[in-house]
Amino acid sequence: MARADLDKDPADVAAMFDDVAERYDLTNDVLALGQTRRWRRLVVEAVDPRPGDRVLDLAAGTGTSSAAIARTGAYVVPADFSLGMLRVGKRRQPDLPFVAGDGLHLPFADGVFDAATISFGLRNLADRCAGLRELARVVRPGGRLVVCEFSHPTWSPFRTVYSEYLMRALPAVARRTSSNPEAYVYLAESIRAWPDQRALAADIAASGWSRVQWRDLTGGIVALHRARRAA
Repeated sequence: MARADLDKDPADVAAMFDDVAERYDLTNDVLALGQTRRWRRLVVEAVDPRPGDRVLDLAAGTGTSSAAIARTGAYVVPADFSLGMLRVGKRRQPDLPFVAGDGLHLPFADGVFDAATISFGLRNLADRCAGLRELARVVRPGGRLVVCEFSHPTWSPFRTVYSEYLMRALPAVARRTSSNPEAYVYLAESIRAWPDQRALAADIAASGWSRVQWRDLTGGIVALHRARRAA
């Protein structure tokens, strides 16, 4: 797939996620070799939600990550642009206040959240820096941001093996578990084209956030970026 093919219309991307919503969590667990639960736990630890905190979980999908945050006593709002994901999520997590929302034009007032998080969704925004600025808008000064996203393995030989897995094994596994395996070809390409840890940290810092730092997970396959809303 050529790089230009990644510039999909947002409506097409939303439709793609609608198609895979029913088996999305299962497919992700299989493709990540069971690591998703550990990554989700580390996201919650990084957000550090306290009882009563208002947390935005953007690109929440079916709300699996939101449910983990809600169990801490925080008030979490799962938001996603895929209506299919929201329907599945509301059926599975009826107590969560799911909201349909475009990450570039969030339907929330300024500074209403104590923290915001986005896991494996920043890649799907048409403009990641605009999305980061929008997250900064809805989080109060001093509030927290956690971005969990696929990244670049830190060990060069493993990076080569990982790239081959993305382009060969990932679509093959998806054909067995997903209702729309072609969607995972797009996802594999979007992962390969994603900036590395340092470049993403620079984007976050340039988008209204301070004290940016990151932690590599699973050898850099995933990176967990944390930041604070600038005053």
